[in-house]
Amino acid sequence: MSNTQLREKLVEHIQDAHAMEQNVVLMLDSLICMTNHEATLTRLLEHRKETQRHERLLKERLQELGDPRSWTADGAAVAGSLLKAVTDRMRTDRPLRNARDAYITEHTEIAAYEILERMAVRLGDAGTAHIARTIRQDEEKMAGWIKAHWDSFVDLNLQEAGIFQVPELV
Repeated sequence: MSNTQLREKLVEHIQDAHAMEQNVVLMLDSLICMTNHEATLTRLLEHRKETQRHERLLKERLQELGDPRSWTADGAAVAGSLLKAVTDRMRTDRPLRNARDAYITEHTEIAAYEILERMAVRLGDAGTAHIARTIRQDEEKMAGWIKAHWDSFVDLNLQEAGIFQVPELV
């Protein structure tokens, strides 16, 4: 592969990560609208700010690398996310299903940034490797937070279903 082809491959992965972050912002917006639990809402709002920062970092990196693409790929990702947000509002067992979906999303992001970092290192792009590593660490923290609160999500789900009243969760 030529240097141009390698750079194009790296840019392609950054583009995918950028579209993914745009999608996650919309997913978080949907979760925020459906969340009544104060501690969960606070963490979701914090992670939304982190995600917006991730999206900005990736967009800036693409601009630095001279990304020539049209932004229609991002538009397709956003359209799919909007459709999911509508169906999420109609689901039952929302606290558990939303937590599950968020946990899966975090791990998808972790994998994407592991790949992006390793590719950037192989290609000698320290800037992209640093961005990928930094973002991955944020995603790992969020996945860890969800994992630490599974019992709370179960309790919230049971409370929402009217099965029993639980004390205020942390």
